[in-house]
Amino acid sequence: MEKFLKEDNFPDKLVQLALVHAQFEILHPFEDGNGRTGRILLPMFLYWKKLLSKPTFYLSEFFEENRAEYYDRLLYITEKDDWQGWVEFFLRAVIEQSKRNISKANKLIDLYNTSKQKFIEATQSQYAIPALDAFFKKPIIDTATFISLTHMPKRSSASDVLDKLINSKLIKLYKPSKGKRAAVYIFCELLNTVEDKKIC
Repeated sequence: MEKFLKEDNFPDKLVQLALVHAQFEILHPFEDGNGRTGRILLPMFLYWKKLLSKPTFYLSEFFEENRAEYYDRLLYITEKDDWQGWVEFFLRAVIEQSKRNISKANKLIDLYNTSKQKFIEATQSQYAIPALDAFFKKPIIDTATFISLTHMPKRSSASDVLDKLINSKLIKLYKPSKGKRAAVYIFCELLNTVEDKKIC
């Protein structure tokens, strides 16, 4: 398997990945965590083979939604030598998840563009766009990290911007400050878009 994983002349990298993933799951090398390890190998392989600019493509969602077929297809490899059925299932997973990811990326771009004007109007601050960028980097963020990402010179400036965003219902206070612990804020609309469901 390791030799096949390193093979650079295989004609189709996605088919190669399908075979690698199946081999790993069938070998089941660890007592626990084989599923998680096998799934994390997917984006790492794509990144290593330069098919992704970052290792951020996950098939877990599709596999979870089609769990019965996922396990059946792996089982049919050992029981029926049905590699063709497994590869077709795996490639369907890649296609469907890619479509979802593209749709989600477009929604995030739209959210960013529509939020720009809202953040500017709400804060009336030169730091409106840096504030938005900070929340896009960390949709759940504490005050110290917010200040660091926006490069605001004063904590009072950051507090003023955050208060205005809360009052405009663009963000929420997730956890108030307590003692030395900084307040934590959440950009719900971004998280809801990422998760594709209302979580806050």
